[in-house]
Amino acid sequence: PAHYAIAELDRLGKLDCVITQNVDNLHQKAGVPENKVFELHGNMKWTICLSCHQRFPTEELLQRIKQESDVPACPNCQGILKPDVVLFGEVLPGETLTEATRRSQNCDLLIIIGSTLVIYPAAYIPMYAKNAGAKLAIINLSATPLDHYATLVIHGKASEIMSRVIEKVKLSQLK
Repeated sequence: PAHYAIAELDRLGKLDCVITQNVDNLHQKAGVPENKVFELHGNMKWTICLSCHQRFPTEELLQRIKQESDVPACPNCQGILKPDVVLFGEVLPGETLTEATRRSQNCDLLIIIGSTLVIYPAAYIPMYAKNAGAKLAIINLSATPLDHYATLVIHGKASEIMSRVIEKVKLSQLK
C-alpha cells in the first residue's frame, strides 16, 4: 500500500523521484514511472550476463529453466547469468548512485520510508539532502540513526502513515 501512495504522490505532481534499495519492482507496479525510480540495489525483473553484461528479462530466463534441464547460459556469449541485483559484497551501480546523489542534493524535501538507514552507501543519501538544505522526514517502524537530523519523524506502519499523507496532500490542493 505505501508503494501505491508514492505513485499517487507522482500523479498529484508531488514526486520528483524514488531512490530505493528495494529490488522487487513494486514502485513501478504501483504506477511510478520507471524513469523516476532509481534502484540502488538493482531489480529482480532483470537478469544480467557476468561476461558480456547484456540484460534480459528474468521472465525469459524462468521460461528457459522450465524447458531446459541445464542451467541456462547467456544466449550471446554462453556466460553465467545472475539476477541484476547487488549481492553482498558487490559494488552499487555507479550511474544510479551518482544520479541518486545528485537528486538528493537538489531536493527541497526527502521522505525516507521504511528504512533503518544503516546500509551504506545508501544511508548517506539523506545527509546529502540535509547538507544541501533539504528537510528530512523519516517514516519507519523504529528509530533510525538519523532521526535527530530530521524535521519530522513518525514511527509507525508506512502504509498507514502514507495513506494519511495522501489525504492531507489532496486536501491542501483543494484550498
